[in-house]
Amino acid sequence: MNAPRIDHIGILVEDLDTAAASLERLLPGAPQRRRSLPEVGLEVVEFTTANVIIELLAYTDPGDGFGRAVMGSQMGVNHVSLEVSDLDAALAELRSNGVEPTAGFPRQGAHGRIAFLPRDPHTGLLFELCQSDDESHEH
Repeated sequence: MNAPRIDHIGILVEDLDTAAASLERLLPGAPQRRRSLPEVGLEVVEFTTANVIIELLAYTDPGDGFGRAVMGSQMGVNHVSLEVSDLDAALAELRSNGVEPTAGFPRQGAHGRIAFLPRDPHTGLLFELCQSDDESHEH
């Protein structure tokens, strides 16, 4: 059995440009990629480090869009994304253990097919499974 691999850590921020500038000072030289996800009301800046991607997320609408409905409104560390090679197989295994993905998943995310799981009541963490569709998505 292989140890799980963290794909990225998602952090909700109020001001994406200010937060990205701050993280750029803390992670000098880390490659960055900016993405717009208007269908879920998010703007994303990803910082790629040698072992994990740090994903800054900011809502683009003040309403209760899909992104906010899934991830909530609490600023700060929001979710941990686990890398999977086969999202459908991973979800089937979770379902066999009584864990269902959040409604509306799986779907396309910022860099692959994703599925959020309900927030864990014991740790307070929100987990996402991610099957990358980017061949160059290495860290």
